[in-house]
Amino acid sequence: MAGRDLRNIDGTEKAAIVMLALGDEHGLPLWRLMDEEEIREVSQAMSNLGQVSSDTVESLLHEFVSKLSSTGSVTGSYEGTERLLRQILDDDRVAQIMEEIRGPAGRTMWDKLGNVNESVLANFLKNEYPQTVAVVMTKVKPDHAARVLSALPEDFAQEVIMRMLRMEAVQKDILDKVESTLRTEFMNNLARTNRRDAHEVMADIFNNFDRQTEGRFLSALEERNRESAERIRALMFTFEDLGKLDPGSVQTLLRNFDKDKLGLALKGASDGLRDMFFSNMSERAGKILREDMEAMGPVRLSEVDEAQMSMVMLAKDLAASGDIMIADGNSDDELIY
Repeated sequence: MAGRDLRNIDGTEKAAIVMLALGDEHGLPLWRLMDEEEIREVSQAMSNLGQVSSDTVESLLHEFVSKLSSTGSVTGSYEGTERLLRQILDDDRVAQIMEEIRGPAGRTMWDKLGNVNESVLANFLKNEYPQTVAVVMTKVKPDHAARVLSALPEDFAQEVIMRMLRMEAVQKDILDKVESTLRTEFMNNLARTNRRDAHEVMADIFNNFDRQTEGRFLSALEERNRESAERIRALMFTFEDLGKLDPGSVQTLLRNFDKDKLGLALKGASDGLRDMFFSNMSERAGKILREDMEAMGPVRLSEVDEAQMSMVMLAKDLAASGDIMIADGNSDDELIY
């Protein structure tokens, strides 16, 4: 927010900047004068500010106090916002507000639900009473309600529609109870799920290193923090992990992968993994692929790494879309990436 025109900053953002500029000691009395909704709105804006230039801060403060000198730049962050809130509210209330901030954007619960993927929301609602789901569907936007109903089991969706048709005005206490349930049992859990552990983020980064760079960084990390290195290694999904795929997933992967890169990727595979792929091809396709691989002769390790990485990334994309299943090697359960 470097040097922005104050006319382009809305009132809530202005309040957030002022509260950051005032700091802990001077801002505390103002926080105490706000109601919960105001605290929530200002906190949301504050956590999304990022860097605010000293010029913007000074210009803004001149709107409130005449001839106030520059206070320097301020930075809005989750951590700074949480630290300020802990001086005003109890830990449980702060945790709830911060979870809402990290969750889907939106001023009200119903706004937030409108930003939740319809499949995710339907998966939660299918376990609720049809009457409860009917209430929710009347509160979200029609286009989103249509997508959610389409994602629900057919019989259940029909029951929800019938309840919506017979529904009269919903009493406020019932609406409040539904909203409270959604906040505590769904939105807060969703926000926690969406926050990724640092080791998961690093595992994704390591997955995109070439083999030599990956080995170098992991070896260095093992010397400094063996526990973190082991956690990252366990979270990484490598080319050899494709051996955990079921036959149907292997065949789906083969159908979607670039045929020109397949031989190159398998050139550097272990014998067991290579045999697994060949066993999921037709005899003719396997024979042609073996001939192509023999005709390649020696190949660069960097080219093999690139081809194998492409196959791993495709497997993750197919798993994310639900086309294949990737088994977690640490359990008997299946994990969808």
